[in-house]
Amino acid sequence: MEEVIEIPTFEVLYQDDSFIAICKPPDILVHRTSLSRDTVFVLQSLSKQVGKYLYPIHRLDRKTSGILLFAYSSEVAKTIHEQFKTGQITKTYLAICRGHLPQVEMTIDYALTNDRGKTQHAITRIKVLKQSEIDVPHGKFQTSRYSLVKVKPLTGRFHQIRKHLKHIYHPIIGDRPHGCNKQNKLFKQRWNMTSMMLHAQQLQLHHPITEELMMISTPPMQEFQRMLETLELG
Repeated sequence: MEEVIEIPTFEVLYQDDSFIAICKPPDILVHRTSLSRDTVFVLQSLSKQVGKYLYPIHRLDRKTSGILLFAYSSEVAKTIHEQFKTGQITKTYLAICRGHLPQVEMTIDYALTNDRGKTQHAITRIKVLKQSEIDVPHGKFQTSRYSLVKVKPLTGRFHQIRKHLKHIYHPIIGDRPHGCNKQNKLFKQRWNMTSMMLHAQQLQLHHPITEELMMISTPPMQEFQRMLETLELG
């Protein structure tokens, strides 16, 4: 008997004749790669959903949820990609981190080395939205502390947000390999939670044809919302 592969239906946040914006669920790759044995990808599945050929503009990690853009032509893809490249697009993420960050607002200016060994300048702005301390013993502590943060990467390096939060010792819950293995184990055992708590919430750009300033946003997905309530961060 052949295995039935379920093709996801993506939530459309915005679409016109030029491009489409969707909310990507966690745990799905944007497009095919020789490094993965996956059989379902956003690009191919969404193309079937809308009945059009799509041109990817940017990417999100497999485990990251949130706003993802695709163009209907190579010209539009190039125009929006140029906005990403020149810093004209503002991206805002939400993340749940281990511990209480030392400052309400901070800028991380810390160079990162990619998988090809190239070191690149990287800047991320972080604002604490809410912090909590819950009665869950962990390790030598009788309670557990967490922070909900708003994150704006000013550069677009590979795993930038994840690496920068690890750099300041407040890794994202559910992150592998940049997170805290002990915390990830706690969340799996206590709450059956294995998702990464990073969500691309908002994206501001200029329309590729009209040049009108646009704001696209989407709330965190169900598992993220569950953890906000569980950790008293909602």
